[in-house]
Amino acid sequence: MSTPVLPVPRAALLRSLLLAAAWLSLVSALPASPGLVPAPRQQKPVVLTGGRVVTVSGAVLEPADVLFMDGRIAQVAAKITVPAGAEVIDVRGRSVYPGLIAAHTQLGLTEIGSARATNDVAEIGPLNPNARTQTALNPDSEHLPVTRANGVLTALVVPADRPGAGARLNLIAGTSTLIRLDGWTWEDLTVRPAVAMNVHWPSMRLSGSASSVAAVATQQKNLDAQVRQLDDAFAAARAYALAKASGAPPADTDLRWEAMLPVLRGEQRVFVHADELKQIRAALAFARRQKIAITLVGGLDAWRVADELKAASVPVIINGTERLPSRRDDDYESAYANPARLHAAGVKFCIAGLGMGDLGFERNLPIHAARAAAHGLPRDIALRSVTLSAAELLGVGAELGSIEPGKRATLIVTDGDPLEIATQVQIAFIDGSRIDLRSRHTQLYEKFNERLKRVRDGR
Repeated sequence: MSTPVLPVPRAALLRSLLLAAAWLSLVSALPASPGLVPAPRQQKPVVLTGGRVVTVSGAVLEPADVLFMDGRIAQVAAKITVPAGAEVIDVRGRSVYPGLIAAHTQLGLTEIGSARATNDVAEIGPLNPNARTQTALNPDSEHLPVTRANGVLTALVVPADRPGAGARLNLIAGTSTLIRLDGWTWEDLTVRPAVAMNVHWPSMRLSGSASSVAAVATQQKNLDAQVRQLDDAFAAARAYALAKASGAPPADTDLRWEAMLPVLRGEQRVFVHADELKQIRAALAFARRQKIAITLVGGLDAWRVADELKAASVPVIINGTERLPSRRDDDYESAYANPARLHAAGVKFCIAGLGMGDLGFERNLPIHAARAAAHGLPRDIALRSVTLSAAELLGVGAELGSIEPGKRATLIVTDGDPLEIATQVQIAFIDGSRIDLRSRHTQLYEKFNERLKRVRDGR
């Protein structure tokens, strides 16, 4: 990810060159999906006619037409007069939905989990507010076409925390980037370069027994030190901002505190990653102490403090529903029913994938929403949780997440409900451009399907 340019020692430079060479050799050895190139910009109006249009923000229209031009939806109506020169696509018997939005991924930052040279998910050190996921994006990642083939067309790319030795090694990990899943370069992919500043709250679980009181005390001491580090970082950023505002700026520009200025001005939210009950309450106290707006990411125990989250106006990006309960005495559906319980309490939320735990499975986003629907969340709210609610929590509700005039023409045509596993995405558009839905997975399917045909035919 993007960091300050500093003098590089000879040994470190040599090591970097060797890693770069290893990366290039590995990438060249990877079997790329054949013939996949980014779609050209929309050249003429497109009309999807006769389909079932699920707007998400309003009523379901059936049958209805959707007109989009110059990458934006122009009209949604029961019948649209086709403009001259428009391409008409008959979608009778099929459904039109807004493209799904994955609100927590490492898409474009990591390719093969076990190959270190293909991972660029975090910087070294605990305080990296200046780290940017945007410039680290790999537009040629095999994960992008695989993910969009299941209707996920927009994703938030989040810096990781590099947990280790019982401590968070990246307390302030940097900014997350909202991307469209098609483009030649990282600039093409970018929808919003810096959606939020990401804070990974340290684990507050202390392990040990009565015979290891000293070990538990050491853990508590380390935890307290990490929380102080967060408070001190915000204090240093405020001092830096005051010095700049006074007309007597600091002697040296500090890129770390420069990156914190939008947060201090209230222009950028802080996404606090926390799952455990103690973490969540500590994060709420931190937000009150620092007078900042936060969004909770993870939230496995969020249902336990739903009233507190509602009172503090803290929304939640739920890191998936396909998770185990956090305690031995939790009911089996605590993770499955988490969205329904937050919805009943009036907490704003969306459903995302598992983040770092979802490498290669970001395409399963609708399955997480479907699980929530099977455990008490109204089905329309489940769909909204991976479309319009996600867009609103990421600050792009006016552009994405529903089928309305003026919004980006980022949508899918399916043969059924996208929350059903058997449903196939047949056509997809990103900003009005028709997207190639082939991927490494479809290539492998075609390859081995051909093998079966040859065996059957004796060839």
